[in-house]
Amino acid sequence: MSDPNNMSLNQSHQGFHSLTWSQAIAQLEREGTDYVIATVLGTSGSTPRASGTKMVITGEHIFDTLGGGHLEFKVIEKARSLLTQGEPAQALEQFHLAANLGQCCGGAAVVMFEVMVSEHMQLDVYGAGHVAQALIPILAQLPIRIRWIDNRADVFPANIPANVTKVVDDEPVEVAKRAKAGSAYLILTHNHHLDFELVCAILKRNDALWLGVIGSATKAKRFRHRLAHRDFSPAQIETMICPVGVPNVAGKLPMEVAVSIAGQVIGLYQQQTTPPQSRRGLQWQQLKQAFELSNNEQVVAPTAAHKVTGE
Repeated sequence: MSDPNNMSLNQSHQGFHSLTWSQAIAQLEREGTDYVIATVLGTSGSTPRASGTKMVITGEHIFDTLGGGHLEFKVIEKARSLLTQGEPAQALEQFHLAANLGQCCGGAAVVMFEVMVSEHMQLDVYGAGHVAQALIPILAQLPIRIRWIDNRADVFPANIPANVTKVVDDEPVEVAKRAKAGSAYLILTHNHHLDFELVCAILKRNDALWLGVIGSATKAKRFRHRLAHRDFSPAQIETMICPVGVPNVAGKLPMEVAVSIAGQVIGLYQQQTTPPQSRRGLQWQQLKQAFELSNNEQVVAPTAAHKVTGE
């Protein structure tokens, strides 16, 4: 059964973006956002759009259109299902508009899904104070994805770099609980209590790539003591880097602290950089069957969806 929340999401975003699918890809690549390219490879009978039509789907947005209706909704649903797997992939799927989707067109289409997963490191920065405002322009020059999170909308600067997503949320701890697995976290808020609750939420996830917390040696000692009383193990507590930053870069000015933290984040980013994996695409026979659709009266397509991931 389709999720009615997904249906609402489809309807609320359909047509709201002025970007074409090609413009969207350029923007999403700059941002390091995962996305799916959905392409109509072949059709028979009456269909909303012709072969070669494309749209782009992310976890939250859609760009361009395959003609709307239930076909497009099912394509979006399939694309987002593939995105949750977090791996680059290709898939072909056949859609019968009349039999399964209740559209009056009555035709059929084969759609290819290309899942494009960013290999960029994900960094969530909590707090938009002076240090963060000095730090973000530096980190934004790296090929990483950044979410900048605060519960105060008015503290953010007017101009945010393209690969930085501003998140204003009254419950930053809840944002941490919903974060992408394997993210790196940097806590720079103005509130020690919030800092501690964020640390607890992130350590409970047990999947952080890295956790840095701004503060003094005294704050670090106090946090470790309190975490032990919350029944976190010594191994979990040791994953918290506090004070965050390169030890031999001293100074208390926002830019000095920012440069110190940037050095540590750059080292982390470089550790995560690996050569691209070789991938193989869909088998030629699968593609040949799909391309033949445009010349056949009846749909000739794979009997089932095929998924191919990188080896």
